[in-house]
Amino acid sequence: MSDLIDSRGNLSSADSEWLHLLVGDWQVISDLAFADMVLWLPTQDDDFVAVAQCRPSTAATVHHEDIVGKAAPRGFVSTLREALTARQLVRVGEARWTGAYAIREEAIPVVRAGRTIAVIARETHLGASRTPSRLEINYVESADELCAMIARGEFPAPNAATGPRRGAPRVGDGLIRLNSEGEVLYASPNALSAFNRLGVSDEIVGRSLAEVITPLIEDSAPVDESMPLVLMGRAAWRTDLESRGVSLSLRALPVTEHGTRMGAVLLVRDVSELRRRERELMTKDATIREIHHRVKNNLQTVAALLRLQARRSTSREVREALDGAMRRVATIATVHEALSQTIDEIVDFDDVFGRALRLAADVAAVDSPPVTFVREGTFGRVPASDATSLAVILTELVTNAVEHGLSKTGGTVTVRSQREGRTLAVQVIDDGVGVDPASMDGLGTQIVTTLVDTVLDGSIEWASRSGGGTEVKLETRLGEVADQA
Repeated sequence: MSDLIDSRGNLSSADSEWLHLLVGDWQVISDLAFADMVLWLPTQDDDFVAVAQCRPSTAATVHHEDIVGKAAPRGFVSTLREALTARQLVRVGEARWTGAYAIREEAIPVVRAGRTIAVIARETHLGASRTPSRLEINYVESADELCAMIARGEFPAPNAATGPRRGAPRVGDGLIRLNSEGEVLYASPNALSAFNRLGVSDEIVGRSLAEVITPLIEDSAPVDESMPLVLMGRAAWRTDLESRGVSLSLRALPVTEHGTRMGAVLLVRDVSELRRRERELMTKDATIREIHHRVKNNLQTVAALLRLQARRSTSREVREALDGAMRRVATIATVHEALSQTIDEIVDFDDVFGRALRLAADVAAVDSPPVTFVREGTFGRVPASDATSLAVILTELVTNAVEHGLSKTGGTVTVRSQREGRTLAVQVIDDGVGVDPASMDGLGTQIVTTLVDTVLDGSIEWASRSGGGTEVKLETRLGEVADQA
């Protein structure tokens, strides 16, 4: 839509934003009108191009194929041009036949700041026409009111908010029409059923909806500050109403005429099951985070015990073995700490590796020449199933580089990472004395090769650098991350 507006139209950024607000909210009108909605934009060559369309979920569609980007039919251009210049609704007197069914057409000018910037075609499929019910009459009357507001520049409401929570009401979920005093003029069967489940047993038509709801609100329950405005139809907002274990989502669409509030259309949806599932998910998320937190605490306790035992040992070999075990346990604890702070099983591995690198730096600082650590590139977000193994592997590689390559000379350890989608390539490079890869059969190397082969299903290789030192290359394909950038 933005591309078509920029390339074919001549609108300001504010006009374009107005059209985006309209398209974001016109599904309600399409469902109320039982009609397709097509947004026609006047082009620079005095024609019209379709920049958006909407199909009703309450009736048969007129356009089975997308028409966005196409020019207006020749026979309808004069109607669009009349609505554009006269700034008023134009109804085509005779139905248009497509061959299989008839279509009733209407052109609605889209007005902003006193100017017509586009035209909406409201096209109703007449192939399944029948005697309208009371519900259908109220639907269409509500659609007529909202369309008239579009033609006066009073819809959409710039300050309308549907809120971040799921469960936005739709037309078919339940509809209530209010007058200017907030009294119920009409309530659809689905809306009545929703309020009956909430505890409303009396007739609500002719009564103030706010007065009907007030006795049902529990004293201890939190109340949304916007609820009275929504129940009275005074603001284009959304609110949730909870009572007796039932949750209703309500959205108000104020109906105005030249700035004077005439009433409102209120959409109602029973979202009790949605809210129950959300609470279950929140409980599960909190439980999982608490588990990670406790695992982290337990691992840190184990690491502290290993550190104490190492300090009491008189054997250098035993002390080094305990220090290595302590470092590995602390690395795993770092991953669980990161998982305890997120709602999903995904961690920012750049942060995790930064902490693990500090553990390696502590090892390098003990009785060794100065060692500098350099990081290049990024790891990105890594699923929990891979994060622990990857952290242990990289910590081992960095520690081996310090202990075997730089323990006598000091130098630099460079960790270079490159992430493309799920593929991760890492290089750990040191400029020390170098090691013979064939002679590397220690515990650290065995841990690395085992994790790479069995957990990450990747590949790793050691090689001596021509300028001195060792280079380790690790390649793996990580698990799926849904929102990976």
